[in-house]
Amino acid sequence: MPSIRTSRYFSRLPDLDVSKFAGKVITGLTGNPEMKDPPVSPAELGKLKKAFDDAIIAATAGGTLATAQKEAARAILVAALNKDASYVDINCDEDLTVLLATGFEPVSNNRGQTVLSPPEIIGAEYGQSGEVRLRVKGDSNRRAIQGRCKAVGGEFGPTINFRNSRAIMFSGLKAGTTYVMQLCGLGGSTGQSDWSEPVTKIAL
Repeated sequence: MPSIRTSRYFSRLPDLDVSKFAGKVITGLTGNPEMKDPPVSPAELGKLKKAFDDAIIAATAGGTLATAQKEAARAILVAALNKDASYVDINCDEDLTVLLATGFEPVSNNRGQTVLSPPEIIGAEYGQSGEVRLRVKGDSNRRAIQGRCKAVGGEFGPTINFRNSRAIMFSGLKAGTTYVMQLCGLGGSTGQSDWSEPVTKIAL
């Protein structure tokens, strides 16, 4: 059995969270060069998600038929997500960062009950122009790292997936702009840590 594989917890989520999760997977699979031919395409997933969303709205008015139609639409969407999850298991080739980029989440293989601590950032250094490298204290229970970055006063952009490393590189930063960066570890009994203390650095 692969040591890295997708979690199927999404099948147990509330209706609105299932829809939200499907949207995340649609975004992760669209144009993904590592996942060129999933059994259910992002476009088809989008249609199934819309059908489910419409059924959720219809079911809010009540009625046995509307509720049954919503449950049927949910079952179809979840089945499609399960098919794509199996495809991701095969094609991620044991690479957690590739799996995470699809929008799916990994099964935690940590058998202990230890809650993963936030990554401890011990330094921030400049790389090439527009790059800031964060040095991170090692943690054997951490399987990967997610990072986020924003200009001071702005909003955080999408999370970025990194391998479990002691050096995390943020690139494409605008010279003269002050950025706030945070890291989150993946692993432990809860699946991920809290976000680290923010680090502020002016890009060069």
